[in-house]
Amino acid sequence: MPSDPPAGDRSADAGSHRNDSQPPGRVRRLEQATVDRIAAGEVITRPARVVAELIDNALDAGASRITVAVDGDGTDRICVADDGHGLSRADARLAVERHATSKLAPDGDPVGVDSFGFRGEALAAIADAGTLELTTSDGEDVGTRVVVEPGDEPDPVLSDAGRGRGTTVVVRELFASRPARRESLAGTRAEFGRITARVGDYALANPTVAFTLEHDGSQTLSTPGTGRTAALLGVYDRETASQSTTVEARVDTRPHDIRVNHRQSRGDRGTNGDGPPTVRVAGVLAYPAVTRASNDHVRTAVNGRPVRDGRLVGAVRAGYGRLLPDDREPVAAVNVCVPPARVDPNVHPAKREVGLRDAPAVAEAVESVVADALTGADLRRRADVATDLDTALEPVGEPDGTSSGPFADASPIGTFADLYALVEAGDELLVLDTHAAHERVNYERLERAFESEAVPTATLDPPATVSLSADEAAAAATHATTLSRLGFETESFGGGTRRVSTVPAPFGRAATPESMRDVLGALTDGRSPRDAREALLADLACHPSLKRGDAIDRSDVDALLDRLDECERPYACPHGRPTVLSVPETTLADAFDRER
Repeated sequence: MPSDPPAGDRSADAGSHRNDSQPPGRVRRLEQATVDRIAAGEVITRPARVVAELIDNALDAGASRITVAVDGDGTDRICVADDGHGLSRADARLAVERHATSKLAPDGDPVGVDSFGFRGEALAAIADAGTLELTTSDGEDVGTRVVVEPGDEPDPVLSDAGRGRGTTVVVRELFASRPARRESLAGTRAEFGRITARVGDYALANPTVAFTLEHDGSQTLSTPGTGRTAALLGVYDRETASQSTTVEARVDTRPHDIRVNHRQSRGDRGTNGDGPPTVRVAGVLAYPAVTRASNDHVRTAVNGRPVRDGRLVGAVRAGYGRLLPDDREPVAAVNVCVPPARVDPNVHPAKREVGLRDAPAVAEAVESVVADALTGADLRRRADVATDLDTALEPVGEPDGTSSGPFADASPIGTFADLYALVEAGDELLVLDTHAAHERVNYERLERAFESEAVPTATLDPPATVSLSADEAAAAATHATTLSRLGFETESFGGGTRRVSTVPAPFGRAATPESMRDVLGALTDGRSPRDAREALLADLACHPSLKRGDAIDRSDVDALLDRLDECERPYACPHGRPTVLSVPETTLADAFDRER
């Protein structure tokens, strides 16, 4: 496994464009024209939002260590402590006012700002939702404690405080004066799960910063700040970290060219002009054998800021290409560094969405770097498909797998590559993916079996253990009852490990203990227990289905077509892939240059 760069080598990590040796400037009130121009009006709606805003402040203060402590669901108490630059008394007093900040000039433009925060709203918005206590010191004088109760702005209570350089913010009784917001929250485990996911995002995007997360006095997450692999270990588990590779590269984009230069020097900042940008990509990629059911574990960041960007997530996924098993998603954390002038963070008050200039070029750069890294790890499959599938092959039926098809007149004529069945149907040649088709048949059979209240289970003797990430472990505890209804009897086994004593086994097909991850993925996505059941059934249907290399003949294909014809959605597997593709005779005629 490639080694991480030395601690402190931030050539393609978050914050490389910042000068961490210099303290921030003086806190100032923004001019009204600037306030009107930014996406202001921040409202705290969840405890995880409080944590994110305070981490932003800590990173902007040049912190090398950030500790987050949460009681209950976060409404009781949240504490975020850092070893950053700290604040003077005058700055501490002003910092809790709305639209007061050191990160943006009074008449500044947020486009091109190189800090995580810039609106000067975070502390005031938090104080509006709960009791805020800020203790800080810049190391030059006695520390300052500022206490703001909801409704106190702009009259906080100030006092002396003993503290080394840095800042500690404690938020208590969140939403006590906002009962509607408190009642809209999910349970304790769900809210803490959101906090865990958010801290994990920041830790993976800023691997040279040490993060610690505690819940009710117990440490649940810790990263040492020594590199990307160590961060992956802290956020996930040893198995995931051991099966991963790091990536660090510079891409000089051109209108129709992507050129990758690995291990770019720290001093190269890219271009801020109007030409194609220099994009730096750093991250850690789990090997294709380590997968999840959803893309929630593809974590992306821009200049160290965790973001939700479908284009970037898609680029990472595309970089893996055909290395991934069908219908599985990778585990990856990728940070994209571009010149700040090409990033607009002023899109939404939550700052989880940013505007990227040259977004297609940036996405192409990410895809090329990921693909190159996996090739270097000798993981790429060498086979290429010469046929243009987009134009030569068309799925049969509707996208959801319904509508009538040509099975009534279908006649098997052979097999190809020990996986595909070739079927003649009128003036069309059908290509049947036998694995996908068998999956659909098995899925609908299992679905009928699950309609009964009792789910058949198999007892594991001895019980199996499954290592979960911090957010997966939180979800397992939250949804223990739902897991039990689906056939998984589990209990905590220390840390992020769960002991599994039973698994669902309809028709004698026992699920693997690891399939619980897919169920948890569906549940943490906010989907219903029924959706989670469907994810489980899809997994159960997959394992006994025909695989490449299984011996099949024409009679087997005939039987499979008959069973497929009885399905409600015969033309799509449970994961949404087509089961049958059609090659019109006209396509073959065109390819052979024959008259139609």
